Amino acid sequence: MEQKIPYKIYLSEDEIPTAWYNLRADMKQKPAPLLNPATLKPLTADELSAVFCRELVEQELDENTKFIAIPEEIRNFYKMYRPSPVVRAYCLEKALGTPAEIYYKFEGNNTSGSHKLNSAIAQAYYAKKQGLKGVTTETGAGQWGTALSMACAYFGLDCKVYMVKCSYEQKPFRREVMRTYGASITPSPSNTTEIGRKILEEFPGTTGSLGCAISEAVEVATHSEGYRYVLGSVLNQVLLHQSVIGLEAKAALDKYGVKPDIIIGCAGGGSNLGGLIAPFMGEKLRGENDYRIIAVEPASCPSFTRGKYAYDFCDTGKICPLAKMYTLGSGFIPSASHAGGLRFHGMTSTLSELYHQGMMEAVAVEQTSVFEAATQFARVEGILPAPESSHAIRVAIDEALKCKQTGEKKKILFGLTGTGYFDLVAYEKFNNGEMGDYIPTDEDIQKGWASMPKVDL
Repeated sequence: MEQKIPYKIYLSEDEIPTAWYNLRADMKQKPAPLLNPATLKPLTADELSAVFCRELVEQELDENTKFIAIPEEIRNFYKMYRPSPVVRAYCLEKALGTPAEIYYKFEGNNTSGSHKLNSAIAQAYYAKKQGLKGVTTETGAGQWGTALSMACAYFGLDCKVYMVKCSYEQKPFRREVMRTYGASITPSPSNTTEIGRKILEEFPGTTGSLGCAISEAVEVATHSEGYRYVLGSVLNQVLLHQSVIGLEAKAALDKYGVKPDIIIGCAGGGSNLGGLIAPFMGEKLRGENDYRIIAVEPASCPSFTRGKYAYDFCDTGKICPLAKMYTLGSGFIPSASHAGGLRFHGMTSTLSELYHQGMMEAVAVEQTSVFEAATQFARVEGILPAPESSHAIRVAIDEALKCKQTGEKKKILFGLTGTGYFDLVAYEKFNNGEMGDYIPTDEDIQKGWASMPKVDL
């Protein structure tokens, strides 16, 4: 008799992973190294240590250690909200009339409302261990800034956040949660940094981008004694920490003998997608199992589907390392009308290399269809999803409807990165019929590429 799969599959506290999984260790073709923008040579540990915490630099550069132990203090913090459940979306399946089985890994059961806390607490831990006064960072939709402010409060660190200006204005409640946890918030670009002033001069009236905010946060970190910069996505160290998502998801599904055919995640900088797919992609790289893996990005910021695979600056101010990635150019700034998050101009080098190898797919979706999917999901599954997560929901629904047409009983897993309770301005625009779909023209993207460095490697 077939075993009944519960609505929620939980692991015990003892089953929280004891080590992060380093996906790069199983990649035969490794991601291209970060380059010093001045010399165009691979960055050394000493050079990176001027910006990042020492132990995080070691994790960033480690391409061979498959499992890296999670310190006990971090695992104890994880126990406040982990392990997070894998949920069988029975109600959504019924509403769609699909023979497909739909599962989602839910990461919204903490105050930050997202998966970002998994890496924030790790980065704050290493900053505290190093004896630093505090850290600086950027945030777009605000999930990362919220998570980092929580982590810094836990360890007694100062937290300076540069928040993309349009999000700062659209999401005042997210801003206030950060302030409640003790963080200082500055809308970016600002007049408080040299780079911010230059950006405002070049782009007067700009609503900002993650690239702008990164530049300001790095400038403050490198000019403030006892501070380092931390980042919520894109970097290898972040994908490493987020592997707890996929490790838990696989362990939970394995309990019931469920092997997903399709794995879907939203893709901005790559932290959630990389974390979710890590152990599954590892099996695929080792030839043990095959999975169809789909990255979903917004049509308004389509780095995978319309970007170039090349070295580019990670920030608008062009002071950060160069990364080889799928990119729209560091000068590309998404329209302020785009409310769905996932606004970074590039994609993490690890996922970019895997995509380049054909190990995964990518699709771009328009934001009105994303919010249609979010609304449908909320009404039947009882969770108001974050706009970012709703990109994955959109494609999960689309794939389930394909199964309805073909009669295939595929198993679909997607990442529900968090909740959308701080994104109600966007939901209000959708519900009022005021939301539109911005799709950059080829000319818009060409302008972004014009800012790219000429690196011939």
